[in-house]
Amino acid sequence: MMSRSQPAVHPLEVPPLTDAAENAVPMRVRMKDIQGMPGTPAGLALRVCQFVFAAVSLCVMATTNDFPSVTAFRYPHLSPPLISSILSLNRYLVAAVILQSLWSLSLAIVDVYALLVKRCLRNSRVISLFTMGDGITSTLTFAAACASAGITVLIGNDFNNCAQNHCTRFETATAMAFMSWFAVSPSFFLNFWSLASR
Repeated sequence: MMSRSQPAVHPLEVPPLTDAAENAVPMRVRMKDIQGMPGTPAGLALRVCQFVFAAVSLCVMATTNDFPSVTAFRYPHLSPPLISSILSLNRYLVAAVILQSLWSLSLAIVDVYALLVKRCLRNSRVISLFTMGDGITSTLTFAAACASAGITVLIGNDFNNCAQNHCTRFETATAMAFMSWFAVSPSFFLNFWSLASR
């Protein structure tokens, strides 16, 4: 008969721990940066789009020839309370897009800095600040765009008075404000999701 060899198990000694291994801090696993979050190229592109759309909306409103004279929409048969509410809504749109453009420009600068120095913006305080800022500015921009769109429809369709007013300019400004809001929404939701998943 042939003799079969039996596998032998030999115990191994564990190497002694060194000082570096004893004092080592366990590494934390970080989530991968999703494009569109702060400090990523897509996040910078979103911020630039937000700024450009808000700035175009502001420029269209500001370059209307009678914008500074407080008669943005003129209709002689409107009641004074309606005229004052129309004017205040136009000023609200201007204030909202100014705030949106300043916020987006400042965060675009932060994103450029983070990309240049290869810094990750995953600090919970930073993300909560970005989330709150995006939530406030997007809500204000959306509300102002909706109000201006309603006033434009009122003047253009209900009163048929676009000949005396700058309906196309105000429609363009309102559309740019909506586009800015569309660009803010992914930033807000990505930051909120990152904050909620911690």
